[in-house]
Amino acid sequence: MIRNLWQELKKFPIVLLFFAFLFCFSILDALWPKREFSELENRKLMQPPKLTLAGVLSKDDPWMAKYTEYTKDQFIFRDGWIDLKSRAEAMLLKTENNGIWFGKDNYLFPKFLAVGERFEKNLDAVERMAQRHPGKVSVMIAPSSSPVLSEKLPWQAPVADEDIYHDSIVERLSGQAAVYDLRKTLRAHGDEYIFYRTDHHWTSEGAYLAYEQFAGSKGLPLFDRSAADEKKVENFYGTSYSKARNYDVVPDTITYYDLPNQLTVYTANADGSESGETGPLYNTADFETRDKYKAFLRGNNGYSVLEGNGTGSILIIKDSYANAFIPYLVEDYASIGIVDFRYLNKKVDSLIERGGYDEILVLFSFQGFMDDMTLAAKIAKTKTPCAVLSVQGVFYCS
Repeated sequence: MIRNLWQELKKFPIVLLFFAFLFCFSILDALWPKREFSELENRKLMQPPKLTLAGVLSKDDPWMAKYTEYTKDQFIFRDGWIDLKSRAEAMLLKTENNGIWFGKDNYLFPKFLAVGERFEKNLDAVERMAQRHPGKVSVMIAPSSSPVLSEKLPWQAPVADEDIYHDSIVERLSGQAAVYDLRKTLRAHGDEYIFYRTDHHWTSEGAYLAYEQFAGSKGLPLFDRSAADEKKVENFYGTSYSKARNYDVVPDTITYYDLPNQLTVYTANADGSESGETGPLYNTADFETRDKYKAFLRGNNGYSVLEGNGTGSILIIKDSYANAFIPYLVEDYASIGIVDFRYLNKKVDSLIERGGYDEILVLFSFQGFMDDMTLAAKIAKTKTPCAVLSVQGVFYCS
């Protein structure tokens, strides 16, 4: 019977080749080394889910969905297939991929279509904090690259109208806080290298323009870049590239200033105590990895303090946009507190009291401010009921 079946199958060599390919490919895929992290995509990859009867029968968190995600992440030659897909889409003249617009001059723009209700919650919380600390609070919400470099977007690409919300920030907070509207300044320099092409952050040049506006308004001495030890790091591929993976991307260059100022990063211990590690302003080893921007301030830490050369103190409530901005402040303040509430389970008033800060600066990218799920709860004066949210294994209110 088997011989007869074989004789019949021999009449269809293409079918035989197809099944042989599937068999060999399945064996090779099963034996292929599994990875925990994709340097190219800058993210953790799904690991094999534990097989349990409860998981198989679950409707809310089914095992099969996890296994499907696992097979997608660990597929053999995954990076090569993604690259091939990107090249094919380029040949078809696609203008976006995986939430990223392909702009002119090799710029990649996050696809941003609408503003959620969390924006109003965060804005309201900042307003109430400014009312509690009159004369102390400054607010700087940096516009995204797409409205600043709008001429580089694909033709008729739909984007959210950020200007409406920036106007709202100015209107709501003026008189209660010092509001820094960066739109005019950044647009005036739109032909310069103020945003990375492959990443959603502004460059050190863009951050310096914002710093000039901040320091100038306060009469602070300006950081002298010509007197600082300037360093450049080539071949930076940012988060937009990690998502879009367009094959003809032009890598970015990171500029930073090698300063002797020391940064102390505080971490919470399991027993509830706290420890601080003092070291350089940058983790230069990260400049050798794909996620090079992480080198600034040694990454996004919950709470850290930078020793400056100036006078007075300032607490900066921030997202990662501030990481390229903060080094310029070393000539202006003696102590610079830095807090990222995504990674810290404390309230802002306790930090202000702890550091005795003279000033408070809220510095976010627009999308970071709009999306932040921890800010409103952390800068509220009193504890309010909230939903529990886990961020990197730490529980917060949302």
